[in-house]
Amino acid sequence: MSFPLLTATAALPAIGAIATAAVPAARRTAAKWLALLFSLGTLVLAAVVFVRFEPGGDRYQLTESHAWIADFGVRYDLGVDGIGVALLALTALLIPFVIVAGWHDADPLETKSSRWRPTQGFFALILMVEAMVILSFVATDVFLFYILFEAMLIPMYFLIGGFGDRAHAGTDENAAAQRSYAAVKFLLYNLAGGLIMLAAVIGLYVVAGSFSLPEIAEARANGSLEMATSTERWLFLGFFFAFAVKAPLWPLHTWLPNAMGEATAPVAVLITAIVDKVGTFAMLRFCLGLFPEASKWATPVIIALALVSIVYGALLAVGQRDIKRLIAYASISHFGFIILGIFAMTSQGQSGATLYMVNHGISTAALLLVAGFLITRRGSRLIADYGGVQKVAPVLAGTFLIGGLATLSLPGLAPFVSEFLVLVGTFSAYPVAGIIATSGIVLAALYVLVLYQRTMTGPVQESVRSMPDLKGRELAVAVPLIAVLIFLGVFPKPLTDVVNPAVEHTMSDVQKKDPQPDVEAAK
Repeated sequence: MSFPLLTATAALPAIGAIATAAVPAARRTAAKWLALLFSLGTLVLAAVVFVRFEPGGDRYQLTESHAWIADFGVRYDLGVDGIGVALLALTALLIPFVIVAGWHDADPLETKSSRWRPTQGFFALILMVEAMVILSFVATDVFLFYILFEAMLIPMYFLIGGFGDRAHAGTDENAAAQRSYAAVKFLLYNLAGGLIMLAAVIGLYVVAGSFSLPEIAEARANGSLEMATSTERWLFLGFFFAFAVKAPLWPLHTWLPNAMGEATAPVAVLITAIVDKVGTFAMLRFCLGLFPEASKWATPVIIALALVSIVYGALLAVGQRDIKRLIAYASISHFGFIILGIFAMTSQGQSGATLYMVNHGISTAALLLVAGFLITRRGSRLIADYGGVQKVAPVLAGTFLIGGLATLSLPGLAPFVSEFLVLVGTFSAYPVAGIIATSGIVLAALYVLVLYQRTMTGPVQESVRSMPDLKGRELAVAVPLIAVLIFLGVFPKPLTDVVNPAVEHTMSDVQKKDPQPDVEAAK
């Protein structure tokens, strides 16, 4: 039997979570270093997966298959495709930065020793989320994916509710209540979507007699499995609803600003840059792969909802007074672009959507983590409490600007390539939708530049006059992320080579071809 590389990649952070949680209460620093070492080990294994993946090879590679719950046909089946391997690499890349950025976020406010180990718990929960997300990107058994899809809510709930943002800790008596509200809202929204998905998973098994994604897809392709039109549409809606909540897509998005606003900056990165990508990834793998006809049937409505997300999220970002909530609404707009690219049903759109998942994760991590360093120094998330920061902390301001420019998809930075492909793919199939989507670009420039202008330029406010610049640990977070943004902005080929063959498989699933340009009309 070959080495189970995918299992090892997911198991390592899970083992790290257990080991970190077991560290004695007084040895908080040891727990942090242990968590970081396990995350770096996971990154090494993820790099091996990425290198060993052959873009021109089988659709699912490095496969593993073992009986699990035989009486119900549930198997532990793993396999990675080009889209999954890109997102697996993103997850493994970001977690070490999340850990380093959150180095002091869970330190006890009191220095006296106690049995309670909040620091150990914080980093153990992060590693557990990483393990579940990685497995969800490689699971090819629908029931296994569902379990992971739901189980990751538990550690996320405690990370949001138990380790919230301390920006208002000394002044806001309702801070704990606000964190609890955000955590419960996150949990209830996602549980509701998951329960509806569970009904659809059961219905799929009744119809197909299997939970295996490759088996069901093959049976659909050779005609041995036929679904009634109404059945396929109901099952599609059950899956899509859960993924739209996770993504999040308007109008199921309202939990995200609360969760990101009340969570620490590293946990906010975990939410929007990593966990939420499971929703958009699943739209490609499960909605289009299992229900191609229903996906085409629902496309007009989904494109309309995606356009609303793009414009609505950007407009609300323009009007925000809270830095982290602004970034949250910007992410809603960006997820609208991703979903638009997926359901444009063109190779450019879907390749762009996949690249957008990766590039949005990196750019949002860079912007959010630097914003977290800024908020920690001032003790406030309100934009009005800042001004003139670039004069007292120029490196902080510069990294914040680059993260913001990546968010607005400036040419030369990674998100530009993905946003360009999404718009090209959308224009070729739905010109009007493409025109509306471009308004999101204009609004993105507005909210990013206004945010920078109000916080970093102008007279130096007295409250930021003594603000220190980024230090070594913080530079170790910001500089590599910016370097990756620039590298993928000028040379996206390593990702496109992996993603494009997987997109071809997805286009084949839905039996769609790219629209051909009207040469006569162009003349």
